[in-house]
Amino acid sequence: MWPGGCRWLPVLLQGYLNLGRLTSARTWGSCWGPMAETFSIGAEAASGLRAPVQQNGDAGGDARGERTSGSPKPVDAGVELPQEVGKQTPVSEEQAPVAPSGPGKRKKRRDATRERVVPPPKKRRAGVSFSDEHFAETSYYFEGGLRKVRPYYFDFRTYCKGRWVGHSLLHVFSTEFRAQPLAYYEAAVREGRLHLNEEPDNDFLRNRVHRHEPPVTAEPVRLLAENEDVVVVDKPSSIPVHPCGRFRHNTVIFILGKEHQLKELHPLHRLDRLTSGVLMFAKTAAVSERIHEQVRDRQLEKEYVCRVEGEFPTEEVTCKEPILVVSYKVGVCRVDARGKPCETVFQRLSYNGHSSVVRCRPLTGRTHQIRVHLQFLGHPILNDPIYNSVAWGPSRGRGGHIPKTDEELLRDLVAEHQAKQSLDVLDLCEGDLSPGLIGSTAPSSELGKDHLGELAASAQKMDGAVEAAPQVLDTMALAPEKATETDVVNQEIDPLCEECRLVRQDPLPQDLVMFLHALRYKGPGFEYFSPMPAWAQDDWQED
Repeated sequence: MWPGGCRWLPVLLQGYLNLGRLTSARTWGSCWGPMAETFSIGAEAASGLRAPVQQNGDAGGDARGERTSGSPKPVDAGVELPQEVGKQTPVSEEQAPVAPSGPGKRKKRRDATRERVVPPPKKRRAGVSFSDEHFAETSYYFEGGLRKVRPYYFDFRTYCKGRWVGHSLLHVFSTEFRAQPLAYYEAAVREGRLHLNEEPDNDFLRNRVHRHEPPVTAEPVRLLAENEDVVVVDKPSSIPVHPCGRFRHNTVIFILGKEHQLKELHPLHRLDRLTSGVLMFAKTAAVSERIHEQVRDRQLEKEYVCRVEGEFPTEEVTCKEPILVVSYKVGVCRVDARGKPCETVFQRLSYNGHSSVVRCRPLTGRTHQIRVHLQFLGHPILNDPIYNSVAWGPSRGRGGHIPKTDEELLRDLVAEHQAKQSLDVLDLCEGDLSPGLIGSTAPSSELGKDHLGELAASAQKMDGAVEAAPQVLDTMALAPEKATETDVVNQEIDPLCEECRLVRQDPLPQDLVMFLHALRYKGPGFEYFSPMPAWAQDDWQED
């Protein structure tokens, strides 16, 4: 009746042993206590790790940050920290992984002491789903032409990675999540902000962070069209499409949910954070798949408008230079023979004696394609903070001439924006910077010490950050607007948060605009337009 039943006896016994191990791990986690929520968005980017739920829309699970019943209590300051996240048993040669017995079976991996069952991946939810619970995490207010988000607590959740096995959690945080110094994480442990193994199925971390989102333009997200299939909006510059990096509430997805009650939307294409214009969302998975199939079949037409340096040629110009990603982390590309094939068609619309308005039709969809091709042609976008930078050399990348290595280029770009205190342009924060990108005592080539000194002096005037006394922070007026609830107000100041000790001068609204705009999006049976921006008008004058 139970053929081969004896084979399962060791597995059952091992299961009981594993249960005891998990119980001890959970106890150890409770002794260790919750640690400060420093999976700040910048820290996430630094490690290249994303909480698995964030890509499905729920970027924080229980984002209210409330401690669940039975949560571990904080440890005393003198408690010794745990030494290891977990242990691994080596696999012998004859104990190779067992192949699944059928297409519907779960994969199994067997080692010397136990059999581990790896469940199939969970099916993703339809749409980027955020609920009213997420929207209630904090509130907006408007000041100086900017949309601002009140600071709030947020929980990041992740399972421990294989490369963390055998290391202490403090080691993991100091090497993988470098947004804060080690002393911060030690203090956060004592404050009880990190939870380990709340779910007894793996080493599971929940880390609470006090989040400060950068301001974005106060320009509204205008609805261009809405029907039973799609929502089309006019996206302002500086607002990301969906939660990423340090942005969560200051995103199009959250603004549409909070201000227009539009939820579970599927982005049909993406626009860079600094790019404005037509942005489409599908309301259902079926519509999303249909339009993405049209994208794959190249049935869609996109048209952009931009303002570039100098006098662009009057005749139509087609650029087919391949584009290579220099760094996914920093978000920089360049023309290179090893890159992916691309094609963009350009046509000048006007010239005012200094800059030209150009219509752009990308026939492929590579990252930063229009911006990189315009740089190669010697006419970068007038205020492009990346591809019109001195870090590229005297010719600023014209003709693909870049007199430095990729490492030098990245270092110089980061150094320039560090000096300007504008790392947000690169979707970075200080904690994201690896030793290779910072601490260089000799900036390469054209980005010399004199230039950095000028940038630093300018930054001190425009974007400098000065430490504020705690009593000033406690009484700082944050332009209350409707959000006077005690729970929201109380979470604006956090004793462990470094950002709370700083007062940063806000960017000017015009500094958040890049002169690249998605003008038209056309496909089988639909066509949507966005109004021409002010900087593209014939009578526009530069400051």
